[in-house]
Amino acid sequence: MRGRQVFMESLLAHGADTIFGNPGTTESPLIDSLLDYKQMRYIVALHEGVATGAASFYAQATGKTAIVNLHVAPGLGNAVGAIYGGLKANSPMIVTAGAQDTRMRLRDPLLGHDLPSIAAPVTKWSVQVERADEMAPILRRAFKIANDPPAGPVFVALPINVMEQETDVGPQGPGALFRAPRPDPAAVEAVARLLLSKRNPVIVAGDDVGRAGAVQELVALAEALGAQVWVEGLRHHTNFPNRHPNARGAVPFDAAAVRKAFDGVDAVLMVGGPFFEEVWYAPGLPFPAGCAVAHLEASHQRLAYNYTADAGLIGDVRAGLLAIREAVARGASDEYRGVAQRRNAALQALKESESAAQADRVRRSWERTPISMARAMAEIRDGLPPGAIVVDESITANIDLARTFDFSTPGDYYSGRGGGIGQGLAGALGTQVAHPGRPVVCISGDGSSMYSIQALWTAAHHDLPIVFVILANREYRVLKHNLDTYRQRFDALSNQGYPHMDLGGPPLGFLDMARGMGVAGTLVTKGADLAGAVRAAFASKKPHLIEVAIEGKR
Repeated sequence: MRGRQVFMESLLAHGADTIFGNPGTTESPLIDSLLDYKQMRYIVALHEGVATGAASFYAQATGKTAIVNLHVAPGLGNAVGAIYGGLKANSPMIVTAGAQDTRMRLRDPLLGHDLPSIAAPVTKWSVQVERADEMAPILRRAFKIANDPPAGPVFVALPINVMEQETDVGPQGPGALFRAPRPDPAAVEAVARLLLSKRNPVIVAGDDVGRAGAVQELVALAEALGAQVWVEGLRHHTNFPNRHPNARGAVPFDAAAVRKAFDGVDAVLMVGGPFFEEVWYAPGLPFPAGCAVAHLEASHQRLAYNYTADAGLIGDVRAGLLAIREAVARGASDEYRGVAQRRNAALQALKESESAAQADRVRRSWERTPISMARAMAEIRDGLPPGAIVVDESITANIDLARTFDFSTPGDYYSGRGGGIGQGLAGALGTQVAHPGRPVVCISGDGSSMYSIQALWTAAHHDLPIVFVILANREYRVLKHNLDTYRQRFDALSNQGYPHMDLGGPPLGFLDMARGMGVAGTLVTKGADLAGAVRAAFASKKPHLIEVAIEGKR
């Protein structure tokens, strides 16, 4: 077999059936091989970052290992930001790039470079296949490493001559790998005792909860404890139903603010996440003084990595939550159960109060022009068909989105990790490929959308019926908020303007851009027209862009 055949057969042996890519000359062996492997679908993107971002969301939405095909050094460089997003999201991905003929290594060929070194900082493993005999074992190892907890991207460089070499080393499958260990019973009891001994425990849920299909187990534990449940500030999945009475929202982005949110808390159980991702420095720990810390994690690497755990355990997240819930049930006294019920009742009252406050916020901003963020979210929600998936890069509208929509199970909501913008439009491609039978809406800020606007062409090219809603406030609003925070934190000059953060000169023509890439568009300037525009866009069964003129920073 030739190296390229071993490559394709190895992908199939590991269950891959889709490649996201942007081809070039050194990818000719792979592209030519697609003619012989018609069961392998190739999703074409016009930019490597779009292909990689789509693959990352596809991996999250399917639980499968995503395959990416990039073009030599510049193409890999274009994709580094999206690979970083996949690393932060723990997306299992095999990122490949064609490389120049190794026989020209000393000639500094056009587009040549040390590709593994470019990829190494943003991947779990980075390697070049030096001869065809290495193809099968490298790919087997790449799939393994990409999926070992915490999952993440692996990079493999594929020199054009190696892809054409003959080898007797055939493709290798993954074997039977069981990566979901049951937690140590003694550790489970220790965590349960810790939680039962405290008067006000809270839980912080990471994306591993959603990925493990453990949301209902987390709900049961939270209700048994009468515990608040927080989610990470940036998250890829629905890890706890946002309408549940115990749901408190997302943790802030600095230790002092987290500590304030946990005021009065005497125990924190962290489940399946990096904890905590900070934007701004603040001294001290994110926990109140005297607060006990427990940690459930599938990865040895993450367990108690940033903070000392009074009780920490390794294990499958779903099995771990179930075991802790059972231990709490065994150890809870009647008095404790009564206290937990009273805590749940108080949280129910708080949730009802917050829902009423959001309804009042919507009412007070209903007639604003341009459209308020609160009304925009309500109108979009009302226009969605049943079973719609939301791909979220709404940035400063995210709080209103979270208070407006009902995300009860994993698969209802996807967003990006890592903080890099431009993930929404690209991610919607991978989400729709992963869920071809469900409606997908992508809600993105206008500034964010410009990082991956080429995704519209891919949606049209592959007939992906995504509705892209662009919230156009003609500014980098989040940067204005962050500049205000910077000025306050560092005692810098205040009452100044916001240099280079406005996008109105000239205004971005989203409908024109969409039309130029084969996607129909609708401009909405009145709130009363938005829900209807969303309904009509989905009824078209085609990709469609809706530009919504919304309010800027007030």
